Amino acid sequence: MSFSLSGMTYCIHTFGCPMNKHDSERISGMLDTKEALPVATIEEADIVVFVTCCVREAADVRLYGQVQSIKNIPLREGSPLRKRILAVGGCIGQRDGEKLTNEMPHLDVVFGTHNIASLPMLIAAAIENGGHQVEILESAADFPTSLPTSREHAWAAWLPITIGCNNFCSYCIVPYVRGREKSRPLEDIVAEAKAYVDAGVKEITLLGQNVNSYGRDLYGEPRFADVLDALDATGVERLRFATSHPKDLTDEVIERFGTLKSLMPYLHLPVQSGSTRILKEMNRRYTREHYLDLVRKVRSACPDIALSTDVIVGFPGETEEDFQETKSLIEQVGYNQVFTFIYSKREGTPAALIDDPTPREVIQRRFDSLVEVVQDSAYRLNQPEVGRTLPVLVEGVSKRDGLILAGKSPHNKTVHAPVPEGVRPEDLEGTIVNVLISEAKTWYLSGHVVGAS
Repeated sequence: MSFSLSGMTYCIHTFGCPMNKHDSERISGMLDTKEALPVATIEEADIVVFVTCCVREAADVRLYGQVQSIKNIPLREGSPLRKRILAVGGCIGQRDGEKLTNEMPHLDVVFGTHNIASLPMLIAAAIENGGHQVEILESAADFPTSLPTSREHAWAAWLPITIGCNNFCSYCIVPYVRGREKSRPLEDIVAEAKAYVDAGVKEITLLGQNVNSYGRDLYGEPRFADVLDALDATGVERLRFATSHPKDLTDEVIERFGTLKSLMPYLHLPVQSGSTRILKEMNRRYTREHYLDLVRKVRSACPDIALSTDVIVGFPGETEEDFQETKSLIEQVGYNQVFTFIYSKREGTPAALIDDPTPREVIQRRFDSLVEVVQDSAYRLNQPEVGRTLPVLVEGVSKRDGLILAGKSPHNKTVHAPVPEGVRPEDLEGTIVNVLISEAKTWYLSGHVVGAS
């Protein structure tokens, strides 16, 4: 079907994980190919696309609120359309399908996680024929990497190596909306990485619901360490990955933190709970002791590594003793960053069937006390950075001050520094500069530029 969206404008609102951000870049690439023009706001847009997450209930509430509010925003002057086209995709689209159009009649298009390639065609059909255009597939025929892309930054790229998930943690909806795990052939991953490096990309982030199990479906055993070796050989300056399931983190992968020049000294290793009993209820398939042994091995391979994690507070049946085990683990490990969440019941998951009499105020108290521990740890672990000179990949300027550069250190810490005198901020975006750190806060470091890396 040949068609054009010439003269039309679009904006994309993305919720959730890096995989959704990657999907949004592919959607942008497809709409650009159809000659639509990206704009920054809904008020300017003829087409609005929501790429959604359904891991927590708050994401559902946020989506419904934003879609409903658009009814009151008039089309821009000069729009070629009679009405604004609204499309919802991602995990909520996959999960709810046609139900969304019943609850939000002014919604035009619904698509899922497995068929983002269909979106331009669905938009065109909605423009030409009206009505609700809904297409949800049970599985993906191809990786979305076969689609055109419009990357947010020329110097950084997401690179999916797997899609889907086989883990079925008892609280998690992801396997039901992203499907079963499927790995890309290694040669395809390397070819894409080489193309990015040739195009000037400085940082590649490998993506997967569980990158550590990469290759099990293709080769009979995990081969993630081989992926890291192959991408390091491309000459990329910075290599990162997300997400890493502890049960599949091998000694070979851990060893690479001490041997590969491009692999940044940062690991996000979600623990979810410090209680072995709760971990079993969560179907995480590792114990507290196994997790702490992994941390020991990682720090042995790379003593300077920065660690981050995810923690769920208030999982059904969590006792005060279980919570204190989580709190003590956070204190024992010493994370640079902890993403803390209050348990969110997701219909269709095993955990949603567990009754929990714990009062909400008790869960909130536990959550608040954990946040204090997390903040204290982050502040304390940032203090040794003062006086160090760090190579910082400049991402742009601070949202609060256009004369302050913002970027990331190898440890994935946010770094701020004044724009050097006589230099335009845009000329430094995507470059690596050396920053002498003079101040360390809880969530960022500050200093001044002392030269290019």
